[in-house]
Amino acid sequence: QPPGMAQEAAPVLLVVLARLVSSTWHEGSGYYAAESHTNEVYVEEAPPEPALDYRRVPQWCATLNIHRGEATCYSPRGGSYRSSLGTRCELSCARGYRLVGPSAVQCLPSRHWSGMAYCRQIRCHVLPAVLRGSYVCSAGVQMDSRCDYTCQPGYQLEGDRSRICMEDGHWSGSEPICVDMEPPKIRCPDSRERIAEPGKLTATVYWDPPRVKDSADGVIKRVMLRGPEPGSEFPEGEHVIRYTAHDQAYNRASCKFSIRVQVRRCPVLKPPQNGYLSCTSDGNNYGATCEYLCDGGYERQGTSLRVCQSTQQWTGSQPLCAPMQINTAVNSAASLLDQFHEKRRLLVISAPDPSNRYYKMQISMLQQAACGLDLRHVTTVELVGQPPHEVGRIREHQLSLSIIEELRQFLHLTRSHFNVVLLDKAGMDRERYISPISPDELFVFIDTYLLSEREAARRAQNGDPCE
Repeated sequence: QPPGMAQEAAPVLLVVLARLVSSTWHEGSGYYAAESHTNEVYVEEAPPEPALDYRRVPQWCATLNIHRGEATCYSPRGGSYRSSLGTRCELSCARGYRLVGPSAVQCLPSRHWSGMAYCRQIRCHVLPAVLRGSYVCSAGVQMDSRCDYTCQPGYQLEGDRSRICMEDGHWSGSEPICVDMEPPKIRCPDSRERIAEPGKLTATVYWDPPRVKDSADGVIKRVMLRGPEPGSEFPEGEHVIRYTAHDQAYNRASCKFSIRVQVRRCPVLKPPQNGYLSCTSDGNNYGATCEYLCDGGYERQGTSLRVCQSTQQWTGSQPLCAPMQINTAVNSAASLLDQFHEKRRLLVISAPDPSNRYYKMQISMLQQAACGLDLRHVTTVELVGQPPHEVGRIREHQLSLSIIEELRQFLHLTRSHFNVVLLDKAGMDRERYISPISPDELFVFIDTYLLSEREAARRAQNGDPCE
């Protein structure tokens, strides 16, 4: 070739380096040896040249050639110019190969493509060995290779029977396992029944652990208890205790037994009329004690306490709550007040004469609130008029003049003005009023400051029957 031609069009060298290693099957390994491809496109630098006319040179960059791939090129000068200046090529790989490098390149004025890329074969990792099993693959670790699993005789495959190497380089599914087919043998202790202890609703129960044996390799990995531990307290009723044993091959076997706790019970006691019961434990179980209590204004006649025995019968007999008897034929005010101690609250009303308008107003309001007064265990005492015609009464019971005088002195009540005194169940002076007190105001004071815990609980339980 004459020297002039070398200056007119500098030769472009395209070197495509491609090393192919033939696939080799390794017996029993489950995969092929790796294939190695290196496909890189590069241009050898030409010596410095004088300025060229780009329009006259159809092949400006080296022709692209991607092993296991394809270059789709678009030239500004038309379809026949695949490597002229400004040509843009989009690169892609054949199925089973992944592009490494830019997905598109352009022919630059420097006579180089703007980048380099090659196609690398898609491979999955080597599958791990299977304990007590093996697998065989159709095409090693290449894409679309299928590996089928089998287990040794006497073991069963759990999980995916086959896995496929997918386009993302990962195997489908998950690793299966080969397990011992026969579960271990387990035997639980016998079921049992226990009686609850006196005054309790529970029984403490002990038992021996289950007997466990594995039929395969004789090794038991763990035994799990579902339920309370031996020596626990069990409430009334039937309880199922379950044990599960696991062998080394993840087989499991279960057994169960029941514990029945019986609470000996007496017949349920009925509260007395005009009274109520206060019981320990569950109220009618063996060892429970019940106390009979009467409402304010009623007195207990008979046994106060009854106990549930192991024979499931109560001691004693049912008492009665009889209306409280007021004895006014006593020789002192102290003896009179003592009859109400811890039973009733007293509302003592004092007035100069029966025609006193405050007195008449007060009595009228209290008569309309009789239910609320009885609910709060309030008894009204009236001291009205001047001696020798002074009258003292509790309901229909008349008080002697000497008792009236003692009450006035004890409570510091004058005869010249209207007065009201509220005494609590201990006989203590808790509140005084110099004008008529409305029942609602009186009831709020008693409910807020004078109710015992037992009274408050009973009121909360039964509500207000006067509403």
